[in-house]
Amino acid sequence: MRRKAWIRGGTAAFLAAATAFGGYTAAGAEEEPKSTADKGPVGWDTYRNLDQLAGVPTGVQTKQVSSFDRAGNNDDGFEGTYSCLRTSAAGCVLAEAQGAGEVGAIWFTRDNGDVSKTGNITIELDGKKVVDAPLQDLVDGKVGAPFVNPLVANADETSGGVLIEVPMAYRESMRITTSNNPLFYHVSYRTFADAEGVTTFDPADPAEDVIEKLKAAGSADPKPALEGAKTTTKDLSLAPGATQTLAEAAQPGLLSALNLQLPQATYVKPRSEKDNGRAFGKDGSSEFTVKTDPANEGVKLTRRLDPSIGKQVAKVYVDGQEAGQWEPNAPSGGGMWEEQTLDLPAALTKGKSEITVKNVFVSSDFDYNEFTYWADSVVGGESKRTDTVDVGTAESETAHAYKITAQTWEGERIFNYPLNAGQKAELAASQKIIKGLRLRVTFDGEKTVDSPLGEFYGSGHAVAPVKALMYGIDAEKAEGPEFTSFWPMPFAKTAKVELVNNSDTAITAGTSAVTAAPSAAHADAVKAGTAGYFRTTSHAGPTTPGQSWDFLKTAGAGKFVGVSHTMKGELNRNYLEGDERVYVDGSRTPQFHGTGTEDFYQSGWYFNRDAYNQPFNGNPTHLGPQTGCAADSDCTGAFRLQLHDAVPFKNGIDYDIEHGPINDKQSDYSSTAYWYGLKGKKSAKTDTLKLGDADSEKAHGYTSDDPGPVTPLDSVFEGDFQKPAPLAANTRATGKPVTFKLKIDPANKGVELRRTSDQKTGYQRAAVKVNDAPLADWLQPLHNEGRRWLDDTYQIPASVTAGKKEITVTLTPAADGPAWSAASYEAHSIK
Repeated sequence: MRRKAWIRGGTAAFLAAATAFGGYTAAGAEEEPKSTADKGPVGWDTYRNLDQLAGVPTGVQTKQVSSFDRAGNNDDGFEGTYSCLRTSAAGCVLAEAQGAGEVGAIWFTRDNGDVSKTGNITIELDGKKVVDAPLQDLVDGKVGAPFVNPLVANADETSGGVLIEVPMAYRESMRITTSNNPLFYHVSYRTFADAEGVTTFDPADPAEDVIEKLKAAGSADPKPALEGAKTTTKDLSLAPGATQTLAEAAQPGLLSALNLQLPQATYVKPRSEKDNGRAFGKDGSSEFTVKTDPANEGVKLTRRLDPSIGKQVAKVYVDGQEAGQWEPNAPSGGGMWEEQTLDLPAALTKGKSEITVKNVFVSSDFDYNEFTYWADSVVGGESKRTDTVDVGTAESETAHAYKITAQTWEGERIFNYPLNAGQKAELAASQKIIKGLRLRVTFDGEKTVDSPLGEFYGSGHAVAPVKALMYGIDAEKAEGPEFTSFWPMPFAKTAKVELVNNSDTAITAGTSAVTAAPSAAHADAVKAGTAGYFRTTSHAGPTTPGQSWDFLKTAGAGKFVGVSHTMKGELNRNYLEGDERVYVDGSRTPQFHGTGTEDFYQSGWYFNRDAYNQPFNGNPTHLGPQTGCAADSDCTGAFRLQLHDAVPFKNGIDYDIEHGPINDKQSDYSSTAYWYGLKGKKSAKTDTLKLGDADSEKAHGYTSDDPGPVTPLDSVFEGDFQKPAPLAANTRATGKPVTFKLKIDPANKGVELRRTSDQKTGYQRAAVKVNDAPLADWLQPLHNEGRRWLDDTYQIPASVTAGKKEITVTLTPAADGPAWSAASYEAHSIK
């Protein structure tokens, strides 16, 4: 229900304890958000009212559908085996839902980030096409606002992936289709128990205010201003082991900004170069001409290469005669360039103004790559540059008669050059500070934030530019790097912010600035349990073989809104093959199952354009042994914010990510999860019907003209490859209506009906009636012929359950669909 706002004392909006956090106007805001009390802001209002981010909704679930390997292996899109839920006349259906909801993040990759071959993308909401355009044009921003950067981004902007972050709400149905198989993709979306307060997305609304807000990510507070806000500033002075209180607030309200300036935590910036290139494999070669000085005494030919592919060897010919060989390089990660130089003998070059060079593949760990060649003619004992071949650039290739055979790759890389000894020492000193300082925040007597400084602000490996919507690092500020957080942090009574120095470096310079505002609305929402305290969960250490890394594993109710992730692993970066998975409220089926670590961060191909920032995701740091990582190791730092696709939970959440394809790549991880948490749980299982159990069916009034035979099934759930959750139980499958009763709590705020079923056949669909009230169809497109068990939840709105001790559910399978399967139904009453 939409709530009116009231003003108290001219300083903040009043929110009665019984009113949910999602429907009031903060003082200074221009208009009331279009949201219902249970859902919180919907659509563009999520970004227009970010001070309400702490609200924990009811009647909302966040889900993801993706191309992940249904067998639990690593074929997450390479062959496109699992990339279509079904095919239609329009193409490959990626996501489909009935009822009200909102599309969140859409991500794709293929062909090193070029998604042209995916063809058109069509997004249908409530039966109308709101997007119908070539996918590559859409992510390039050619369709126009609101589909412009940073709400969309191409592979150059997100380092190998493409994304669409436009929140698109719908009241009745959603379908997303591409004309061709997209290979790798994921779509996150929210589902609502009802359509109250939901307006179907209008693509004609350019949302220019939101776009401008996102363009200022990391540098300007995106929240509406609150009257009475005050900033407390202090000079920093912390001996090793010391704690300094930065600010305390005794007036209930909102902590809205945490700013630190740390001149000692310097930004060490390596020299970076962007270059196009190509590669060839077995039986392949490349050929080109270069100008030389006829008076040369030999020519030095230098090649720029990507050394992440090890042991690249090729024979070199000059005008058809063998001149030498490119020697095998040691494999090196960390986004580094390497240059090799080969001396071409004067016998093959002297007296010539131009030579033809040919490289012929000999061996490699994969292929032989080339980006730029420089020819330096040696005259009088000194080298002088006489030509440059820029591989991958059409004009240069034409001018140098460039040819390639057996090509395996072409694309762009943005890599760094090694740091010198002085830079490495400066970086090491800075790393000690951002890893050793910890930010601690206590609300109403409970410490909810205790995180390493760098990781909290989005870059755990080193000081680097971060431009996330809710925090940032201005690494190149003249006065020293500035760390800023804009997370809204409501509290009921008191707040305290501290900085702890666990490093061995004394902090002798810098300042802090903490902003807080009095707000009865925010304080009352915390007291009422409709808004959570801002929390972080930070931990670090080696990964465990066979066990995923937890971002957040906790009991109780809350909402996950993002993570900052600091990784160190093998130079080949295979640890990035790990998928994320999200289990909510005890479900054995993950609501999210991703396709890879860099895919989770909405990039691709091991972040193939290297470091970058977007408002919702980024890869701020990538270090190798020569730029600050340990020997023989790759260091990658990434972040992702989930705001309009935040993940709410009522009883608990397990949000984890694999390290390697099947948790088999030993790594050192550190992570800080951002979330809002309530005290206690917000739902309770009040009844269970077990099909095939005569007593249970009788007790629950289970009836059908043809309930289907009792069929035992012994299988597993999707999720973990090595240790999937097993279940042996009876099932029924029928094409006829079924009716049953379940006990619920009369004080409920809605009910979640969880079905455990056999998903061997997808697109099971049933019309739903609860207490004779028709609701949206229950549609489940998912299927898996190997891992057949599925936990699937249907949201029943409070409008048909409130005040009742029991509900009668009637499910009528679609006449043109497969049989409706179930092993059990559980009623979870929402508190």
